[in-house]
Amino acid sequence: MRVYAHRSDGPRWRHGNASACDRVVRVLLFAVSVGLASAATDGLASGLVPRNLGPRTSATVTVEKNYPAGTIVIVSENRTLDLIISGNRAIRYKIAVGRDGFRWSGVVRVGRKAEWPEWRPPAEMKARAPELPELVPAGPFNPLGARGIYLYRGTADTLYRIHGTNDQSTVGNFASSGCFRMSNADIIDLYDRVKVGATVIVR
Repeated sequence: MRVYAHRSDGPRWRHGNASACDRVVRVLLFAVSVGLASAATDGLASGLVPRNLGPRTSATVTVEKNYPAGTIVIVSENRTLDLIISGNRAIRYKIAVGRDGFRWSGVVRVGRKAEWPEWRPPAEMKARAPELPELVPAGPFNPLGARGIYLYRGTADTLYRIHGTNDQSTVGNFASSGCFRMSNADIIDLYDRVKVGATVIVR
């Protein structure tokens, strides 16, 4: 955990007050560290925190149609994501897609990318599950995992993502609310290859 210090040019504490202040800060930092350690221990015990980046599932394949290099083609029924290398050759990854009622199709683009993104549940998701927090910070508890690739339609964020996961068991299944999940190892590989502006075809 990083702690940031703020320098002030205003009035300084007298020595006695500074000592008392230091003691309060130390107590607070200790309490926070104990809380984080407890949360991490509970997460590990429940199996929710990944102990590694998960498997690499990528394989070079031939697809039935030629696409421009850099295009992403997702076939929801097959739970696959293809990154076109050239013509009809692609790198294929295993993914999780939307469960019943949450699958969609269309043509979008990569609007932006983020490493270890924080997660803010969309309003629609909060309406279905009010217990969700307003924000989940980056880290092992974050459902977006190690990388996020944000899908846009024109200049508008669709709120759908291609992202990593903190629950590897869902990859390869119909499991999400419309986003596309990959192992953290796979999303890191894809993230390094795909460019902002790339076309994403969802079928």
